[in-house]
Amino acid sequence: MPFGRRSDAGGINLAKRRTLHDEYFRRAKREGYLARSAYKLLEIQERKRVLRKGDRVLDLGCAPGSWLQVAAEIVGPGGKVVGVDLTPVRGEFGPNVRTMQADAFEVEPGDLLPAGGRFDVLLSDMAPATAGDVSDHFRSVELCERVLELAPGLLKPGGNVVVKVFEGEAYPALLRRASRMFRECKGYKPRATREASREMYIIGLGARTGDAIDGDNLH
Repeated sequence: MPFGRRSDAGGINLAKRRTLHDEYFRRAKREGYLARSAYKLLEIQERKRVLRKGDRVLDLGCAPGSWLQVAAEIVGPGGKVVGVDLTPVRGEFGPNVRTMQADAFEVEPGDLLPAGGRFDVLLSDMAPATAGDVSDHFRSVELCERVLELAPGLLKPGGNVVVKVFEGEAYPALLRRASRMFRECKGYKPRATREASREMYIIGLGARTGDAIDGDNLH
């Protein structure tokens, strides 16, 4: 096949990916979401029902705030959403949302926990600063492990978690660790994720109690 033909085919595929990206970007603008990533959580919610009305939700690495928006809509005025990020979150949110500018892994649990108990849902769309090589995967796994280590102290028994990771060599082991902590645990890639992206979301439903969710047993 001539070189030019192969180039055209690649261009068509690239154009399709860009069109999909633009579709979610335009929808976010039109529907008032701060980022296209809102549709990833909306699809996860449609498939797994991780959030319910009245839930208390913690969003680690919450900037720019699109997941806060989605969570706040679903839990309603009777729920509570707390977002933590190193960078300021400048979106406008309702009274059921509180944001903190802090390191999610250094803030004291007492500063995060809502009055009356632990969180029902723990969300993390965090990703490391990427270098474009295999180290991106391992750094994303480290972030996920730190989120899972926090879960026993922050998440109530029976609670749910959604955490983003870049797929790679250490992904299966990470999924096995998470599976020991939750009654149901699977990886899922939403349609709103870019085709070329290695993003995967680990969804854990029904946090176990006792030693099974002890952070010391993650490794």
